[in-house]
Amino acid sequence: MHGTVVIDKPAGMTSHDVVGKLRKALGERRIGHAGTLDPDATGVLVVGVGRATRLMQWVTGADKDYSCEVVLGSRTSTLDDSGEVLESFDMSAASIEDGRRVIRDHLLGDIEQVPPMVSALKVDGKRLHEYAREGVEIERKARPVRIDRFEIEPTADAGMWVMHVTCSSGTYVRSLGDDLGRLLGGAAHIRNLRRHRVGRFTESMCCALDGPVLLGEDEMVAHLARVDIDDATAARITNGSMLAVDLGFVGDGPWRVHGPDGALLAVYEASGRLAEDGVSLVKPSVVLAAGG
Repeated sequence: MHGTVVIDKPAGMTSHDVVGKLRKALGERRIGHAGTLDPDATGVLVVGVGRATRLMQWVTGADKDYSCEVVLGSRTSTLDDSGEVLESFDMSAASIEDGRRVIRDHLLGDIEQVPPMVSALKVDGKRLHEYAREGVEIERKARPVRIDRFEIEPTADAGMWVMHVTCSSGTYVRSLGDDLGRLLGGAAHIRNLRRHRVGRFTESMCCALDGPVLLGEDEMVAHLARVDIDDATAARITNGSMLAVDLGFVGDGPWRVHGPDGALLAVYEASGRLAEDGVSLVKPSVVLAAGG
């Protein structure tokens, strides 16, 4: 069984839990998700089934849309409402205009972000949240991320705003909430985090975990430029051959390559090499051999 499942992940379970349930429901061991969602978070979780797990690399790096509530006045051990309150501040003087100003000045565009200790990032083969549960603090290096949109809206509760974020892969939204509180001279944490989009995958494409809908494996790479080839070239692809760009490979790639019957055969990328006649060559990144 090969394909793509887009789950609306419910709160209260890990992304790995989702994978486990789908393995039982679909009878397929080769299942993986393309980007972790926190246990308390909900929303779009893209899952690869069978051969499609080999294509998830072109989804994991996609940008994402989130929303959540940011609660002013307290910092927690997890940076969300599941943790223990560590510090409290009177932030009654912080206005929505103040929040928008610090976002505009410090939290938009290319920024550096330190992964939180409660993240799934691995250090020496162990996830940070596993160290955190043991009471161990690991030194983490700041990593570059990109914030394309960070908007806040007031609510009827003066101590709570709604956040909307569009960001690069690898961004920790809970850290953005914490940064916002710190920059306002106090503290904040988030709650009710929801992911609305992963690349081209949106909430409208989601299914429930108890009723998984299997989409085609080519959904994973549908955003890549498509190249259609003939039977002779298809045979070469099965053998993992490089191909000349003049077969229809336009642009910088990567490209998804389809056979005469429309089936996805492979994903190719630029090789930086030339054929004897001086034509640029492209190389296979993933070849989806029959039955593989």
